[in-house]
Amino acid sequence: MIAELDPAQLSAAGRIDALRALERHAEWIQALQVRVLGALDADPVDPAPEGDSPAEKAWDFTCEQVACALRISNRTAATRLSTARHLTRTFRATLDLLQAGRIHYRQAHAVVDVTRNLPRATAVRVETLVVRRMPEQAVSATRKALHRAVLKADPEGADRRHRSARAERRVSHRMDQDGMAWWSVYLPAEQAAQLDAAVDTHARALQGAEEHRLGTKGARGVEGRPGVDAGRTLEQRRVDALVDLVLHGDVPFSGTELHEDGAILRPGNAGGRSAPTVQVTVSLDTLIGVSEEPAELEGYGAVTAVQARALAAEPGSVWRRLITDPGTGMLLKVDPTTYRPTADVTRHVTIRDRRCAFPSCRMPAHRCDLDHIVPFDHRDSASGGPTTPDNLVALCRRHHMLKHHAGWSVTRDPATGRTTWTAPTGHVYLNEPGHFTAVA
Repeated sequence: MIAELDPAQLSAAGRIDALRALERHAEWIQALQVRVLGALDADPVDPAPEGDSPAEKAWDFTCEQVACALRISNRTAATRLSTARHLTRTFRATLDLLQAGRIHYRQAHAVVDVTRNLPRATAVRVETLVVRRMPEQAVSATRKALHRAVLKADPEGADRRHRSARAERRVSHRMDQDGMAWWSVYLPAEQAAQLDAAVDTHARALQGAEEHRLGTKGARGVEGRPGVDAGRTLEQRRVDALVDLVLHGDVPFSGTELHEDGAILRPGNAGGRSAPTVQVTVSLDTLIGVSEEPAELEGYGAVTAVQARALAAEPGSVWRRLITDPGTGMLLKVDPTTYRPTADVTRHVTIRDRRCAFPSCRMPAHRCDLDHIVPFDHRDSASGGPTTPDNLVALCRRHHMLKHHAGWSVTRDPATGRTTWTAPTGHVYLNEPGHFTAVA
Protein backbone atom coordinates (compact mmCIF):
# COMPACT_ATOMS: atom_id res chain seq x y z
CA MET A 1 0.00 0.00 0.00
CA ILE A 2 2.70 2.50 0.98
CA ALA A 3 4.86 1.49 -1.98
CA GLU A 4 1.99 2.35 -4.32
CA LEU A 5 1.56 5.85 -2.88
CA ASP A 6 1.91 8.47 -5.63
CA PRO A 7 2.25 12.01 -4.22
CA ALA A 8 1.51 13.49 -7.65
CA GLN A 9 -2.00 12.02 -7.48
CA LEU A 10 -2.80 13.47 -4.04
CA SER A 11 -4.36 16.79 -3.15
CA ALA A 12 -2.48 19.22 -0.91
CA ALA A 13 -4.48 17.99 2.08
CA GLY A 14 -3.88 14.38 1.03
CA ARG A 15 -0.12 14.93 0.91
CA ILE A 16 -0.16 16.27 4.47
CA ASP A 17 -2.21 13.25 5.59
CA ALA A 18 0.24 10.93 3.83
CA LEU A 19 3.19 12.70 5.42
CA ARG A 20 1.73 12.25 8.90
CA ALA A 21 0.94 8.58 8.26
CA LEU A 22 4.44 7.92 6.95
CA GLU A 23 5.93 9.65 9.99
CA ARG A 24 3.95 7.36 12.32
CA HIS A 25 5.25 4.33 10.40
CA ALA A 26 8.80 5.68 10.59
CA GLU A 27 8.55 6.06 14.38
CA TRP A 28 7.14 2.53 14.65
CA ILE A 29 10.16 1.21 12.74
CA GLN A 30 12.48 3.34 14.91
CA ALA A 31 10.97 1.75 18.02
CA LEU A 32 11.45 -1.75 16.63
CA GLN A 33 15.06 -0.90 15.83
CA VAL A 34 15.52 0.40 19.39
CA ARG A 35 14.28 -2.93 20.74
CA VAL A 36 16.70 -4.84 18.49
CA LEU A 37 19.58 -2.60 19.57
CA GLY A 38 18.57 -3.08 23.20
CA ALA A 39 18.66 -6.85 22.75
CA LEU A 40 22.10 -6.62 21.10
CA ASP A 41 23.34 -4.51 23.99
CA ALA A 42 22.01 -6.98 26.56
CA ASP A 43 23.38 -10.02 24.67
CA PRO A 44 26.58 -8.93 22.86
CA VAL A 45 27.29 -10.28 19.40
CA ASP A 46 30.92 -11.08 20.17
CA PRO A 47 32.06 -12.59 23.46
CA ALA A 48 34.73 -10.71 25.30
CA PRO A 49 38.19 -11.93 24.32
CA GLU A 50 40.15 -14.07 26.71
CA GLY A 51 42.49 -12.08 28.86
CA ASP A 52 43.56 -11.47 32.41
CA SER A 53 43.29 -7.69 32.71
CA PRO A 54 39.98 -5.99 33.69
CA ALA A 55 40.20 -3.90 30.52
CA GLU A 56 40.38 -7.00 28.31
CA LYS A 57 37.47 -8.64 30.13
CA ALA A 58 35.36 -5.49 29.61
CA TRP A 59 35.87 -5.38 25.87
CA ASP A 60 32.68 -5.53 23.81
CA PHE A 61 32.63 -5.37 20.01
CA THR A 62 28.86 -5.00 19.54
CA CYS A 63 29.44 -1.35 18.73
CA GLU A 64 31.65 -2.29 15.78
CA GLN A 65 29.09 -4.77 14.51
CA VAL A 66 26.33 -2.14 14.62
CA ALA A 67 28.55 0.49 13.01
CA CYS A 68 29.41 -1.78 10.10
CA ALA A 69 25.85 -3.05 9.65
CA LEU A 70 24.34 0.45 9.56
CA ARG A 71 27.32 2.16 7.88
CA ILE A 72 27.70 4.69 10.67
CA SER A 73 30.63 5.74 12.85
CA ASN A 74 31.55 3.90 16.04
CA ARG A 75 30.62 6.99 18.04
CA THR A 76 27.14 7.14 16.51
CA ALA A 77 26.68 3.41 17.00
CA ALA A 78 27.67 3.73 20.65
CA THR A 79 25.12 6.53 21.13
CA ARG A 80 22.37 4.48 19.47
CA LEU A 81 23.18 1.47 21.69
CA SER A 82 23.22 3.61 24.83
CA THR A 83 19.89 5.24 23.96
CA ALA A 84 18.36 1.82 23.25
CA ARG A 85 19.70 0.43 26.54
CA HIS A 86 17.99 3.17 28.57
CA LEU A 87 14.74 3.12 26.60
CA THR A 88 14.32 -0.66 26.85
CA ARG A 89 15.37 -0.96 30.48
CA THR A 90 14.28 2.31 32.12
CA PHE A 91 11.94 4.36 29.92
CA ARG A 92 9.47 1.80 28.67
CA ALA A 93 6.50 4.19 28.68
CA THR A 94 8.42 6.47 26.32
CA LEU A 95 9.34 3.56 24.08
CA ASP A 96 5.70 2.45 23.93
CA LEU A 97 4.69 5.94 22.76
CA LEU A 98 7.38 5.80 20.09
CA GLN A 99 6.20 2.40 18.88
CA ALA A 100 2.63 3.73 18.70
CA GLY A 101 3.88 6.53 16.45
CA ARG A 102 2.76 9.18 18.92
CA ILE A 103 6.15 10.82 19.55
CA HIS A 104 9.28 11.47 17.53
CA TYR A 105 12.50 9.48 18.05
CA ARG A 106 14.25 12.75 18.97
CA GLN A 107 11.81 13.14 21.87
CA ALA A 108 12.65 9.64 23.10
CA HIS A 109 16.35 10.41 22.75
CA ALA A 110 15.83 13.66 24.70
CA VAL A 111 14.43 11.70 27.65
CA VAL A 112 17.64 9.66 27.76
CA ASP A 113 19.94 12.61 27.12
CA VAL A 114 18.51 14.99 29.74
CA THR A 115 18.43 12.33 32.48
CA ARG A 116 21.81 10.74 31.73
CA ASN A 117 23.42 11.94 34.98
CA LEU A 118 20.51 11.03 37.26
CA PRO A 119 20.02 7.96 39.46
CA ARG A 120 17.62 5.48 37.86
CA ALA A 121 14.79 6.12 40.32
CA THR A 122 15.01 9.87 39.76
CA ALA A 123 15.13 9.40 35.98
CA VAL A 124 11.93 7.31 36.12
CA ARG A 125 10.30 10.06 38.19
CA VAL A 126 11.23 12.60 35.51
CA GLU A 127 9.70 10.43 32.79
CA THR A 128 6.51 10.10 34.81
CA LEU A 129 6.25 13.89 35.10
CA VAL A 130 6.51 14.55 31.35
CA VAL A 131 5.33 11.46 29.45
CA ARG A 132 1.61 12.28 29.46
CA ARG A 133 2.06 15.52 27.50
CA MET A 134 4.83 14.40 25.15
CA PRO A 135 2.49 13.43 22.27
CA GLU A 136 1.23 17.02 22.18
CA GLN A 137 4.69 18.60 22.17
CA ALA A 138 7.37 19.51 19.69
CA VAL A 139 10.88 18.21 20.43
CA SER A 140 12.04 21.55 21.86
CA ALA A 141 9.03 21.74 24.19
CA THR A 142 9.74 18.21 25.43
CA ARG A 143 13.33 19.16 26.19
CA LYS A 144 12.21 22.22 28.18
CA ALA A 145 9.67 20.12 30.09
CA LEU A 146 12.36 17.53 30.86
CA HIS A 147 14.78 20.13 32.21
CA ARG A 148 12.07 21.53 34.47
CA ALA A 149 11.10 18.03 35.61
CA VAL A 150 14.74 17.29 36.53
CA LEU A 151 14.81 20.37 38.77
CA LYS A 152 11.50 19.38 40.33
CA ALA A 153 12.41 15.71 40.87
CA ASP A 154 15.91 16.35 42.22
CA PRO A 155 16.33 19.99 43.37
CA GLU A 156 19.33 19.34 45.60
CA GLY A 157 21.12 17.32 42.92
CA ALA A 158 20.30 19.96 40.30
CA ASP A 159 21.83 22.69 42.44
CA ARG A 160 24.92 20.54 43.06
CA ARG A 161 25.33 19.88 39.33
CA HIS A 162 24.85 23.58 38.58
CA ARG A 163 27.62 24.57 41.00
CA SER A 164 29.93 22.03 39.40
CA ALA A 165 29.10 23.22 35.88
CA ARG A 166 29.50 26.85 36.93
CA ALA A 167 33.14 26.15 37.76
CA GLU A 168 33.67 25.27 34.07
CA ARG A 169 32.61 28.70 32.73
CA ARG A 170 34.84 29.94 29.94
CA VAL A 171 35.18 32.01 26.77
CA SER A 172 36.31 30.43 23.51
CA HIS A 173 36.59 31.30 19.86
CA ARG A 174 37.35 29.49 16.63
CA MET A 175 38.09 30.65 13.13
CA ASP A 176 35.65 30.14 10.27
CA GLN A 177 35.73 30.75 6.53
CA ASP A 178 35.43 34.07 4.67
CA GLY A 179 37.23 36.09 7.33
CA MET A 180 34.70 35.24 10.04
CA ALA A 181 34.93 33.61 13.47
CA TRP A 182 32.73 32.18 16.23
CA TRP A 183 32.98 33.71 19.73
CA SER A 184 31.31 31.66 22.46
CA VAL A 185 30.75 31.95 26.19
CA TYR A 186 29.84 29.13 28.59
CA LEU A 187 28.25 30.73 31.65
CA PRO A 188 25.28 30.45 34.06
CA ALA A 189 21.87 30.80 32.41
CA GLU A 190 20.85 33.86 34.42
CA GLN A 191 23.99 35.71 33.33
CA ALA A 192 23.34 34.70 29.72
CA ALA A 193 19.82 36.12 29.99
CA GLN A 194 21.20 39.37 31.41
CA LEU A 195 23.74 39.63 28.58
CA ASP A 196 21.04 38.90 26.02
CA ALA A 197 18.79 41.64 27.43
CA ALA A 198 21.69 44.10 27.57
CA VAL A 199 22.58 43.42 23.91
CA ASP A 200 18.94 43.94 22.84
CA THR A 201 18.71 47.21 24.76
CA HIS A 202 22.03 48.49 23.46
CA ALA A 203 21.17 47.54 19.87
CA ARG A 204 18.06 49.72 20.03
CA ALA A 205 20.01 52.55 21.67
CA LEU A 206 22.73 52.48 19.00
CA GLN A 207 20.16 52.54 16.24
CA GLY A 208 18.37 55.51 17.79
CA ALA A 209 21.65 57.36 18.33
CA GLU A 210 22.75 56.88 14.71
CA GLU A 211 19.42 58.14 13.39
CA HIS A 212 19.45 61.15 15.73
CA ARG A 213 23.03 62.19 14.95
CA LEU A 214 22.77 61.82 11.18
CA GLY A 215 19.19 62.99 11.01
CA THR A 216 18.19 60.13 8.72
CA LYS A 217 16.77 56.64 8.80
CA GLY A 218 19.48 55.58 6.36
CA ALA A 219 22.48 56.06 8.65
CA ARG A 220 25.57 54.33 7.30
CA GLY A 221 27.68 54.36 10.41
CA VAL A 222 29.36 56.89 12.68
CA GLU A 223 33.02 57.81 12.81
CA GLY A 224 34.90 55.27 14.90
CA ARG A 225 32.09 52.70 14.59
CA PRO A 226 31.51 49.90 12.08
CA GLY A 227 30.26 51.30 8.77
CA VAL A 228 27.01 49.37 8.49
CA ASP A 229 23.75 50.58 7.00
CA ALA A 230 20.24 50.91 8.34
CA GLY A 231 19.20 47.77 6.47
CA ARG A 232 20.80 45.57 9.10
CA THR A 233 18.83 42.60 10.37
CA LEU A 234 18.05 42.20 14.05
CA GLU A 235 20.87 39.67 14.46
CA GLN A 236 23.36 41.97 12.73
CA ARG A 237 22.40 44.85 15.04
CA ARG A 238 22.78 42.57 18.06
CA VAL A 239 26.30 41.54 17.02
CA ASP A 240 27.29 45.18 16.45
CA ALA A 241 25.86 46.08 19.87
CA LEU A 242 27.81 43.29 21.58
CA VAL A 243 31.07 44.44 19.97
CA ASP A 244 30.34 48.03 20.98
CA LEU A 245 29.60 47.05 24.58
CA VAL A 246 32.82 45.05 24.90
CA LEU A 247 35.13 47.47 23.11
CA HIS A 248 33.64 50.85 23.99
CA GLY A 249 31.79 50.42 27.28
CA ASP A 250 28.11 50.97 27.89
CA VAL A 251 27.70 54.63 26.78
CA PRO A 252 26.39 54.56 23.19
CA PHE A 253 27.21 58.15 22.18
CA SER A 254 28.07 60.73 24.82
CA GLY A 255 26.33 64.10 24.62
CA THR A 256 23.45 62.77 22.51
CA GLU A 257 19.83 62.27 23.43
CA LEU A 258 18.62 58.86 22.35
CA HIS A 259 15.03 58.10 21.40
CA GLU A 260 14.13 54.53 22.28
CA ASP A 261 10.57 53.23 22.06
CA GLY A 262 9.26 56.79 22.28
CA ALA A 263 11.25 57.66 25.41
CA ILE A 264 14.10 60.19 25.57
CA LEU A 265 17.22 58.73 27.18
CA ARG A 266 19.61 61.42 28.39
CA PRO A 267 23.37 61.10 29.01
CA GLY A 268 24.30 60.46 32.60
CA ASN A 269 21.11 58.47 33.23
CA ALA A 270 21.94 54.77 33.44
CA GLY A 271 24.85 55.27 31.07
CA GLY A 272 22.63 56.97 28.49
CA ARG A 273 20.37 53.95 28.00
CA SER A 274 17.55 52.14 29.73
CA ALA A 275 18.42 49.23 31.96
CA PRO A 276 18.02 45.78 30.37
CA THR A 277 15.19 43.67 31.73
CA VAL A 278 15.44 39.99 32.64
CA GLN A 279 12.23 38.21 33.58
CA VAL A 280 12.17 35.25 35.94
CA THR A 281 8.88 33.70 37.12
CA VAL A 282 9.06 32.09 40.54
CA SER A 283 6.54 31.02 43.16
CA LEU A 284 6.33 33.00 46.38
CA ASP A 285 7.18 29.86 48.39
CA THR A 286 10.39 29.42 46.39
CA LEU A 287 11.22 33.10 46.69
CA ILE A 288 11.04 33.07 50.49
CA GLY A 289 12.88 29.74 50.74
CA VAL A 290 10.16 27.36 51.91
CA SER A 291 10.05 25.49 48.57
CA GLU A 292 12.61 24.38 45.99
CA GLU A 293 10.14 24.49 43.07
CA PRO A 294 12.09 25.50 39.92
CA ALA A 295 11.61 28.93 38.37
CA GLU A 296 11.22 29.94 34.71
CA LEU A 297 13.84 32.22 33.16
CA GLU A 298 12.51 33.98 30.07
CA GLY A 299 14.35 32.96 26.90
CA TYR A 300 15.96 29.94 28.60
CA GLY A 301 13.57 27.77 30.57
CA ALA A 302 13.69 26.20 34.02
CA VAL A 303 16.38 27.24 36.51
CA THR A 304 17.01 26.16 40.08
CA ALA A 305 15.38 27.84 43.06
CA VAL A 306 18.83 29.00 44.18
CA GLN A 307 19.41 30.80 40.85
CA ALA A 308 15.97 32.41 41.02
CA ARG A 309 16.50 33.70 44.56
CA ALA A 310 19.89 35.12 43.58
CA LEU A 311 18.32 37.04 40.68
CA ALA A 312 15.49 38.34 42.88
CA ALA A 313 17.99 39.57 45.47
CA GLU A 314 20.07 41.61 43.02
CA PRO A 315 20.06 45.41 43.50
CA GLY A 316 17.36 47.09 41.45
CA SER A 317 15.21 43.98 41.11
CA VAL A 318 11.47 44.65 40.84
CA TRP A 319 9.01 42.07 42.12
CA ARG A 320 5.64 41.94 40.36
CA ARG A 321 2.80 39.75 41.57
CA LEU A 322 1.27 37.26 39.10
CA ILE A 323 -2.12 35.72 39.90
CA THR A 324 -2.45 32.17 38.57
CA ASP A 325 -5.09 29.47 38.61
CA PRO A 326 -3.94 27.00 41.32
CA GLY A 327 -5.40 24.06 39.41
CA THR A 328 -4.11 24.70 35.89
CA GLY A 329 -1.19 27.07 36.44
CA MET A 330 -2.68 29.47 33.85
CA LEU A 331 -1.84 33.15 34.29
CA LEU A 332 -5.00 35.03 35.25
CA LYS A 333 -3.76 38.53 36.02
CA VAL A 334 -0.61 40.64 36.29
CA ASP A 335 -0.65 43.11 39.16
CA PRO A 336 -0.98 46.53 37.41
CA THR A 337 0.53 48.77 40.05
CA THR A 338 2.75 51.08 38.01
CA TYR A 339 1.73 51.08 34.33
CA ARG A 340 -1.05 52.41 32.11
CA PRO A 341 -3.74 49.86 31.12
CA THR A 342 -2.24 49.32 27.63
CA ALA A 343 1.11 48.49 29.20
CA ASP A 344 -0.68 46.09 31.56
CA VAL A 345 -2.23 44.23 28.64
CA THR A 346 1.11 44.03 26.81
CA ARG A 347 2.87 42.76 29.92
CA HIS A 348 0.13 40.23 30.64
CA VAL A 349 0.17 38.68 27.16
CA THR A 350 3.96 38.68 26.90
CA ILE A 351 4.39 36.97 30.26
CA ARG A 352 1.50 34.56 29.62
CA ASP A 353 2.53 33.40 26.15
CA ARG A 354 6.33 33.44 26.70
CA ARG A 355 6.92 32.74 22.99
CA CYS A 356 5.22 32.94 19.61
CA ALA A 357 1.88 31.09 19.73
CA PHE A 358 2.51 29.19 16.47
CA PRO A 359 3.04 25.48 17.28
CA SER A 360 6.56 25.11 15.84
CA CYS A 361 7.96 28.54 16.77
CA ARG A 362 10.20 29.39 19.74
CA MET A 363 10.60 33.15 19.21
CA PRO A 364 10.44 34.86 22.67
CA ALA A 365 7.19 36.78 23.18
CA HIS A 366 8.95 40.05 23.94
CA ARG A 367 10.25 40.03 20.34
CA CYS A 368 6.81 39.28 18.88
CA ASP A 369 3.82 41.32 17.75
CA LEU A 370 0.61 41.18 19.77
CA ASP A 371 -2.08 40.21 17.30
CA HIS A 372 -5.88 40.36 17.62
CA ILE A 373 -7.47 36.94 17.26
CA VAL A 374 -10.80 38.52 16.34
CA PRO A 375 -9.68 41.45 14.17
CA PHE A 376 -9.91 44.93 15.57
CA ASP A 377 -12.29 47.15 13.60
CA HIS A 378 -10.55 50.48 13.04
CA ARG A 379 -13.75 52.08 11.73
CA ASP A 380 -15.94 50.92 14.61
CA SER A 381 -13.97 49.64 17.61
CA ALA A 382 -17.16 48.55 19.38
CA SER A 383 -18.00 46.00 16.67
CA GLY A 384 -14.54 44.45 16.31
CA GLY A 385 -12.40 42.31 18.55
CA PRO A 386 -11.38 43.93 21.85
CA THR A 387 -7.79 44.72 22.80
CA THR A 388 -7.83 42.42 25.83
CA PRO A 389 -5.58 39.50 26.84
CA ASP A 390 -8.23 36.94 25.86
CA ASN A 391 -8.27 38.32 22.30
CA LEU A 392 -4.51 38.76 21.87
CA VAL A 393 -1.68 36.33 21.12
CA ALA A 394 2.04 36.86 20.68
CA LEU A 395 3.09 36.14 17.09
CA CYS A 396 6.51 36.59 15.53
CA ARG A 397 6.50 38.67 12.36
CA ARG A 398 6.64 35.61 10.08
CA HIS A 399 3.65 33.89 11.69
CA HIS A 400 1.80 37.18 12.04
CA MET A 401 2.06 37.46 8.23
CA LEU A 402 1.08 33.80 7.84
CA LYS A 403 -2.13 34.37 9.81
CA HIS A 404 -3.17 37.42 7.81
CA HIS A 405 -1.96 36.60 4.30
CA ALA A 406 -1.53 32.82 3.93
CA GLY A 407 -5.02 31.56 4.72
CA TRP A 408 -4.34 30.26 8.23
CA SER A 409 -6.75 30.96 11.11
CA VAL A 410 -6.34 30.77 14.88
CA THR A 411 -8.61 30.57 17.90
CA ARG A 412 -7.74 30.58 21.59
CA ASP A 413 -9.54 28.89 24.47
CA PRO A 414 -9.42 31.38 27.37
CA ALA A 415 -10.06 28.59 29.89
CA THR A 416 -7.04 26.45 28.91
CA GLY A 417 -4.88 28.91 26.98
CA ARG A 418 -4.65 26.43 24.09
CA THR A 419 -4.47 27.96 20.61
CA THR A 420 -5.91 26.03 17.68
CA TRP A 421 -4.51 26.70 14.21
CA THR A 422 -6.30 25.67 11.02
CA ALA A 423 -4.20 25.43 7.85
CA PRO A 424 -5.54 26.20 4.35
CA THR A 425 -5.64 22.42 3.77
CA GLY A 426 -8.06 22.02 6.70
CA HIS A 427 -5.52 20.35 9.01
CA VAL A 428 -5.72 21.42 12.63
CA TYR A 429 -2.70 21.93 14.92
CA LEU A 430 -2.73 22.65 18.64
CA ASN A 431 -0.31 24.78 20.63
CA GLU A 432 -0.30 24.14 24.35
CA PRO A 433 0.37 27.14 26.62
CA GLY A 434 3.15 27.43 29.16
CA HIS A 435 1.94 26.95 32.71
CA PHE A 436 3.38 28.66 35.75
CA THR A 437 2.86 25.83 38.23
CA ALA A 438 2.90 22.75 35.98
CA VAL A 439 5.98 20.77 34.95
CA ALA A 440 5.49 20.91 31.20
